[in-house]
Amino acid sequence: PAEENSGIRFKRTDIPTDISEPDAAIIQAHAANISESQFRTKLTNKAGYSVATTEHLLAACAGMGLDNLLIEIDQEEIPILDGSSAIFCNLIRDAGLRPQRAARKILHVRKPVTVRSGQSWARLEPSEDQFLTLTARIEFADEAIGLQAASVCLTPGAFHQDIAFARTFGFLHEFETLKENGYARGGSLENAIVVNAGQIMNADGLRCPDEFIRHKLLDAAGDLALAGYRIAGSYKAEKPSHALNHALVKKLMADTRGWYLENDRSVLQTLSLKSA
Repeated sequence: PAEENSGIRFKRTDIPTDISEPDAAIIQAHAANISESQFRTKLTNKAGYSVATTEHLLAACAGMGLDNLLIEIDQEEIPILDGSSAIFCNLIRDAGLRPQRAARKILHVRKPVTVRSGQSWARLEPSEDQFLTLTARIEFADEAIGLQAASVCLTPGAFHQDIAFARTFGFLHEFETLKENGYARGGSLENAIVVNAGQIMNADGLRCPDEFIRHKLLDAAGDLALAGYRIAGSYKAEKPSHALNHALVKKLMADTRGWYLENDRSVLQTLSLKSA
């Protein structure tokens, strides 16, 4: 559990405590700390310490309604587990949620903000809803994926039920290249959907026919959590990526006229994990 208005923070327990810099091992989950966008989300604080592959855990926090949390980790990278957010969501559900005294702050998108990269784009638009709606479309030449589109509103329970189970995915040749370059060294059929020439290589197949686009929505939920507040707005994207999502949240936060914060008086308390 973490104190009110502290947000989501990571603490590297493998870093010796420095009395002169007691917060050196703390890495805030915020767009200002994004240091890598290729294939994953990596955050680095001013002291130079990092935590990587944060997107699936942050998506679970956003989807389960957590505002304040201290996440202790004894290495740089968050465990990939099965490549989805399901295990994180189940653990949060089992631990339970605890109300706090402060009102939850909601970030309302005041005007549209868009980023583009080639044929890909992502946009945040104002919405009258108090929740974030995620809509995206992907298209791959490989017939195992093809054209997929999906939309979900992150109302209580929707993320856990409709999105959390969707696993990360990639092509066999991509995983081989990633490993050669030091990425996805633990990548296997146990933690990702692997596609090869129109075939799903995982023996158990897909968890649902559109699992690919659902995972893209999962990634977007985790990346947009780096705004530091629950977003009330509408996210729309064509062929999204971590890099595109990061550019979007950074552009949003940079223009303070494009959004405003409001205390959600219908939810007078923020939420935090109960102590074990």
